[in-house]
Order: sequence, then structure tokens, then C-alpha cells
Amino acid sequence: MPLNAPTQWRTLDFISDLHLQAGQAANFAAWQAYMASTTANALFILGDLFEVWVGDDITPTPGDIDSDFVRQCQQVIKTTATRLPVFFMHGNRDFLLGEDFAKTCGIQLLPDPTVLDFDGQRWLLSHGDALCLGDIDYQQFRLKVRSTEWQSNFLAKPLGERQAIARELRARSQSLKSSGASYADVDTEAAKSWLRLHGAATLIHGHTHQPQDHLLDAAVQPALRRLVLSDWDLDASPARAEALRLEAPGSWQRIALEA
Repeated sequence: MPLNAPTQWRTLDFISDLHLQAGQAANFAAWQAYMASTTANALFILGDLFEVWVGDDITPTPGDIDSDFVRQCQQVIKTTATRLPVFFMHGNRDFLLGEDFAKTCGIQLLPDPTVLDFDGQRWLLSHGDALCLGDIDYQQFRLKVRSTEWQSNFLAKPLGERQAIARELRARSQSLKSSGASYADVDTEAAKSWLRLHGAATLIHGHTHQPQDHLLDAAVQPALRRLVLSDWDLDASPARAEALRLEAPGSWQRIALEA
């Protein structure tokens, strides 16, 4: 079933791939300021809000930087959700974020993909990783960790063990990134197939860290497109952080953000 936007919604914001984590103050500050100031009627977070998420059972622990950071993030989201609807779709880093977190923050979880009916059009929303078919190793990993059995077994481990596993995976990821390895992009034919299947003309996604507007098929009307969201890295040079804003009737723009 599509998510039907109320007729009074005229402006929607989309963000993804912030990779928030304790110790990266610039990203958090930019996100906190954005969340407090956005004038959108609704906000859609399309995955990888957090660098890593090992379960909703992170509890307040005096002196624990991770649990303290999570509480700060929860408060930012909760405050924003009191004035506009906030929707969250899982990414490849925070796919274990669950209903407990969503309930605490007052947000709605979305399946991947989700069809959004807005402004008389159907928009297809996704994190994007499921469409990166060229990365065969990742697709096999994704299939494993998205299974109910794997997630149940992982979440049954003590919190400290899960955090240690997450640190090891992050270290591997950073090592791969530092090596200059290239990442697979969204498969064009798969994206067009998804759009046709769901009766949508535009795919909005993140994951690839390659913000751009792609025309997929101009031979049909409406033309098939995909709009790629930016990742956020305020410590990069130049700094990167933006939201994609849809505005009725039928336009979009990229909003550059600062710390």
C-alpha cells in the first residue's frame, strides 16, 4: 500500500547517510540545527542515520559515550517529531533499529521500498543498497543479515559483544575506504524495473554517496528518473551535507546545510 501524503503537505524533505556517531561533533551539530529549523511538512530519513546500530537496548550508562550520544539523538528526533511527521527507512548500517526506538522517538518506520503518493505523483523511496547488484559480496552479506534468524541470534548476544563486533566491522569498512576501493552504483535496469513494477516515475535513494539527478528513460511519460541523496561529512573538504526538498507542484531542489 502506498503512503498517501495528506493534501495539506506541500513540502517534503529527504536525507540519508549521515552516519552519526559519538566523536563526530560537526555532523551532529549540522543535523541538530537542521532538525530544529526545517520548514518541511514531513521529513523522510532514508537510512544510515547512524554509523552503526546494534540494537535498541542501549541503556543509560554513566560515562558511556555511546549511550549518552544515543540519548542526545533520541531527544533531537523526538523534539522534531512533535512538530512534523518523521519517517525512517533502514539503511545498511542501522537495519537493526527497531520499534522500541521508533516508539520512544515518535517516528514511523517504512519498508524498503515504499511508494509515496504526493502531489499527484508516485515516488519510490529506498535506501538504495538492494539495487547495487554489482557488489555480489555485499548482496550475499545483506541477504544473510536481513534474515530473521540472523537478527534474532545477533540480538541475543550481550550488548558488549555486539558492540565489539560492530567496531570490528567499522574498522574493516574504514580500511576498505582508505584503500580507495570503488563501490558499486545502483543498477540502472533494476531501478527502471522497480519503478515500472510500482507504477512510479522517480526513485529517491541514498547509500551510494554520489548525489546526482539521473534521467533513466526519456522515451516514456512521465520520464523515469532517480534522485540520489547526499551523504553528510562536515569534516570533509569541501564539507558535504544537504537535504533534497520536494515542493508541490512538481519541483525539487537540493538544500545545502552547514554546521
